[in-house]
Amino acid sequence: MSLLIIVPVLAAAVIAYLAALRLPRLRWVPTRVIGALSALGLLLSAAGGGPVLPWPVLPWPGPAVQAVGSVILALSIIGAGWTIGRAVRDRRAYVAKAAEQAAARAVTEERLRIARELHDIVAHNLSLITVKAGVAAHVAETRPDEVVDALRVIERSGRGALDEIRHLLELLRTGAADSDLAPAPTLDRLPELGEAATAAGVQVAFRTRGLDDVPEDVGRAAYRIVQEAVTNVVRHAAPARCTVRVIGEQGELLIEVSDDGPGVRGARPPGHGLIGMRERIALHHGTFHAGPGDHGGFMITARLPYTARLVAA
Repeated sequence: MSLLIIVPVLAAAVIAYLAALRLPRLRWVPTRVIGALSALGLLLSAAGGGPVLPWPVLPWPGPAVQAVGSVILALSIIGAGWTIGRAVRDRRAYVAKAAEQAAARAVTEERLRIARELHDIVAHNLSLITVKAGVAAHVAETRPDEVVDALRVIERSGRGALDEIRHLLELLRTGAADSDLAPAPTLDRLPELGEAATAAGVQVAFRTRGLDDVPEDVGRAAYRIVQEAVTNVVRHAAPARCTVRVIGEQGELLIEVSDDGPGVRGARPPGHGLIGMRERIALHHGTFHAGPGDHGGFMITARLPYTARLVAA
C-alpha cells in the first residue's frame, strides 16, 4: 500500500475512532462484528505480506488480487479505529457509572451512619430524661428531695445530648473526619452509661477485660451497642439489674448485655435501636443475637472481630 493511499486511510481511521468515541450507542451498528472482521483482515494482510510487511510471508499474486488486499487492509484499519473508539467510549462510560454508583453508596452509608448516631444520641438521652421526668412527677408531693435528683439527671443528660449533637452537626458542616474534632464516645466512657442508667433506676454492673488493643472504630461501635442495649433496659425493664460484659481476646470483642426484667419487648416489630445495632455489627463482619436470656430477662450478644492495634509502650 503506497503512502498516497495509507495517509487517507489512517485519516479515515482517526475519523472513525472519533465518531465512535462521541456518537451515542447505535444498536444497528455491530461493533463486535466490525472488530472481529477488522482483526481477521489485518491478520490475513499480515500473513499475505506486501501491504503490511516489507517481506512476503506468502507469495503475493498479481495486481488485481493485490488491489483487493489493499482494500481489505484499508477497511480493516478503519474498522479497527471504530472498534477502538467504541472500546474507549464503553470503558469511560463504565468508569463514570462505577464512580456514580460509588458516590451513591457513599452518600447512603453516610446517611445511615448519621441516622444511627442521631438515634443513639437522642434515644439514649431522651429515654433517661423521660424516665426521670416521670419519676419527678410521681414523687413531687411525697418525696420532693428526689425531684431535685431527677432534675439533675435531666440536666446532665440534656447537656450530654446537646454536646454530641453539636459535634455531629460540626462534622456535617465541615466534612471533617471524626479525628479532626472532639472524640466520639469510646469504651473508656462506659462507666458514664452506668451512672446515667443507675439514675434512671437500672443497676448496671460492668465486666471488662482485654480492651487495650481494641481499635478505635471497633471501640466506638461497641460503645454505641452497649449504649443502645442499656437504653432498652431503661426503657422496657426499669427498675431492673443489668450486667454488661465487654471482653476482648484472640482478635474478637464479645459484648453481652443482660437484665433480669420481664424478658419481653412487646409484640411490636424490632425498633430502630436493634436495626442500628445489627448495621453496626454488619459493618465489622460480626454476629448479633437478641432475645430472652437463658435465666430470664433479655440478652443481647454481639461478637466483633478485629485486628489488634499496636499500643505505644
